[in-house]
Amino acid sequence: MNEIYGTENYIHYLIEKYSDMLIRITYSYMKNLSDAEDITQDVFIKLLEKKPSFENDEHEKAWLIRVSINLSKDKLKSSYFKNTEPLEDNFIHITKDDSEVIQAILNLPLKYRSIILLYYYEGYSIAEVANILNIKETTIGSQLSRARKKLKFILKEDFEYEYN
Repeated sequence: MNEIYGTENYIHYLIEKYSDMLIRITYSYMKNLSDAEDITQDVFIKLLEKKPSFENDEHEKAWLIRVSINLSKDKLKSSYFKNTEPLEDNFIHITKDDSEVIQAILNLPLKYRSIILLYYYEGYSIAEVANILNIKETTIGSQLSRARKKLKFILKEDFEYEYN
């Protein structure tokens, strides 16, 4: 696989295949589409620089997700980012039907957001999420359960507010 990193078609293929997923993941951290797109671009640059060898497509996907999460966390920790005020924007990579749920997910604490997105939106099992995030499976299960309860509360609260 390493010998094809430089080919334009392969890079285009990777961008087409993974960019929407990576933008969703980084957006869950950054809550800003411009930052999410910048980080996603940085992920592909890292891929070109490192030229890692992957066992299969799942390994490739997991590597991209892990790098996306790490770069997002790094940006959130940076002094520049801490001293700026983000502009409000709407996430355009979701359907209208999902918008309330996505907004509720974005209101969850950071540690729950990526687990929910990886489990429900990307279709990973608890074991796979644990492997990607480097967290024990039991912890992922517990956090997923807590996240569901928080989401249920948030969505129920929104529903009651709309109809009262």
